[in-house]
Amino acid sequence: MHERSIRLGLTFDDVLLVPKRSGVATRAQVDTRSRLTRRIEVAVPIVSANMDAVTESAMAIAMAREGGIGIIHRFLSVEQQVAEVRRVKRAESIVIDEPYQFGPERTVRDALAFMEEHGSAGLLVVNGAGQLLGLVTARDLLFANGGDETLASVMTPRERLVTAPPDVDPEEARTILHRHRIEKLPLVDASGRLAGLITSRDIRSRLKHPWATKDPKGRLRVGAAVGVRGDYLERAAALVDEGVDVLVLDVAHGHTEAALAALERLRERFPDTDIVAGNVATADGARDLIARGADAVKVGVGPGSTCTTRIVTGAGVPQLTAILDCAEAAAPHGVPIIADGGIRNSGDLTKALAAGASTAMLGNLLAGTEESPGALVIRNGRQYKTYRGMASLWAAARRQSLDRPVEDEDLSQIVAEGVEATVPYRGKAGDVLGQLVGGLRSGMSYCGARTIAELWERAEFIQITAAGWKESLPHDIEPA
Repeated sequence: MHERSIRLGLTFDDVLLVPKRSGVATRAQVDTRSRLTRRIEVAVPIVSANMDAVTESAMAIAMAREGGIGIIHRFLSVEQQVAEVRRVKRAESIVIDEPYQFGPERTVRDALAFMEEHGSAGLLVVNGAGQLLGLVTARDLLFANGGDETLASVMTPRERLVTAPPDVDPEEARTILHRHRIEKLPLVDASGRLAGLITSRDIRSRLKHPWATKDPKGRLRVGAAVGVRGDYLERAAALVDEGVDVLVLDVAHGHTEAALAALERLRERFPDTDIVAGNVATADGARDLIARGADAVKVGVGPGSTCTTRIVTGAGVPQLTAILDCAEAAAPHGVPIIADGGIRNSGDLTKALAAGASTAMLGNLLAGTEESPGALVIRNGRQYKTYRGMASLWAAARRQSLDRPVEDEDLSQIVAEGVEATVPYRGKAGDVLGQLVGGLRSGMSYCGARTIAELWERAEFIQITAAGWKESLPHDIEPA
């Protein structure tokens, strides 16, 4: 056996950022804007993980409103995943191009069922030619005598509605809504056909969340994951048709022929859609994904809190070294790196970005929030939410059934590379993000960096010992 040199791999706890002379007077001077992909920018460089205990529509909406973005997991039917994307895209916009609408002959029962299913507070009533006849809100249905009345009998008729032309200016629309104290402003063309809808809720949200991640139509941005086998092309097509902003190739080992071939097919089929590919942990992996059209590369093999890949397989690269290597390989191509896994606090977030990542993907820290899909459980009077790695036994079985459907799933043939657990309940996602971004701004100021690009230039790491890490933690004190 030939003698080989073995490189040293480092992770977040192995290093600290060296404080630099800084001209940053306050954290408010720090700009955390960064790129998710070649073309998509975010105000907050945080992505919620495409895990079934982390991101569905509620989390994606919260993430986008706070300036980040969420990736809807793929452990759903195509129809269910598309519906989750639809909920995000319809959560708010400058103009709702296709507002919910029913014919006048439909019943109150039909309307109530639809509104409950879609979380809608109202429906526009139109005739067969698309002309606006009236508006039905939850208030109109509240005192209906039964479910069989037609919407024509309970709606507010067209002649009593305040409307505006399709080209109304957003500020003018805001003035109209305020002047008439109304919640919804239908847009109607010269022939009386419904052309869209503006709501006061969307305008209030724009004022409350000025840094929200939005598309050119003013809708919240959202991503969705697809696999590399089975129905991934059909799934991707349905998601793109629904208006998804970015597709994320979801595979634990992204530097395989199967993953590279899937990426090529997705790139060819959807040339105008941003695609994130991964996961990889090496420069070669990043370069190969970029060569096949990736708009961003997801980095991380085994660093997640519920991941046991490194223990089960013996494979992986400590996360800080993986980010450094992949970022160096991606930089000449202008392709952003997403640091996926291993981030437990704002210090880790700062280190990941300083190492060259443009954004960081979080699972554990967001799994415990109100918006995550995980079940809320109580143990010894404390609240927790369920959380699991996507390579854990039951998650792997679910994934296998989606990628390679079989009648009888043989669990004995599945080698789990993750665990199922609970995490402490942490409240709203926005509060967690606020703490993380506040810590990131402080960390950047210690480096004298006002932007992520300056952080890349100014960051200097120093390797520390176990004693150095112990010194970094609270010590020699009694708990209060």
